[in-house]
Amino acid sequence: MALVRTGRRPARRDLRPPRLEPAGARLEDGHRPVGRPPHVLFRSPHLSWSPQLNAAPADQIRLLDVQALDIRLSQLAHKRRSLPEHAEIESLTKDLTQLRDLLVAAQTEESDCAREQKKAEQDVDQVRQRAVRDQQRLDSGAITSPKDLENLQREIVSLSKRQGDLEDVVLEVMERRESAQERVNELTERVSSVQTKVDDATARRDRAQDELDAEAAAVAKERELVAGSVPADLMKLYEKIRGQQGGVGAARLYQRRCEGCHIELNITEVNDVRSAPADSVLRCENCRRILVRTSESGL
Repeated sequence: MALVRTGRRPARRDLRPPRLEPAGARLEDGHRPVGRPPHVLFRSPHLSWSPQLNAAPADQIRLLDVQALDIRLSQLAHKRRSLPEHAEIESLTKDLTQLRDLLVAAQTEESDCAREQKKAEQDVDQVRQRAVRDQQRLDSGAITSPKDLENLQREIVSLSKRQGDLEDVVLEVMERRESAQERVNELTERVSSVQTKVDDATARRDRAQDELDAEAAAVAKERELVAGSVPADLMKLYEKIRGQQGGVGAARLYQRRCEGCHIELNITEVNDVRSAPADSVLRCENCRRILVRTSESGL
């Protein structure tokens, strides 16, 4: 039997799997926008929730207590780092270092002057002893030659002048040494005074740190107790977000405003929150923090 060509090609069957259109919102950590059935996805400007994570309202409110304690711990740590005594000690220590350097320089100068004075005094003593010997020779009458006597007398005069010059050097060195000693004494007193201030500031800093450490230990203990009463999965999510959001993982919804990012919800978002189950864990879409509903949420 002959085949008749009709000019129309039979339709090809598409064997590819159907393509799924992308949803209007990207799901994160199993979260889904609030207020819609599971088969209808949308991206709310500010809110999302997870059907995989539920927690009793009381547990979510206790999470706010944990957050408040974490904030207090951060404040105490910041206060500890920012104690005014830190800057005071740093400034005093810098002054003390400079004064000690000046004191070492003054002590070195005094020591150099002492050596110079000793050397000059030895030179004077040598000239004096030689002059004494020459004078004794002259007075002994042992030298009879007029020329030798003249030379000896000339030498005695020269030694006397040399002794006078050396004694002037000794006096000048003594004056410089005395000035250096006064400088050493002055700097020693200043170093002692500043060191006393450093010790006082250090003691005040240590007392303040001990008080802050004691308070932080008490807060940490209370935090441990409160966190222990919050479900583990909720705490795990909180800790993860807190690490990503500068230490704040949960925020209260107060008068329709997220206290984490201070963004106010619009009417659609408010309705979404109202329709969300009470045990749903909501998250602010703007800052991604856990959004906790309370009696003051303005719903």
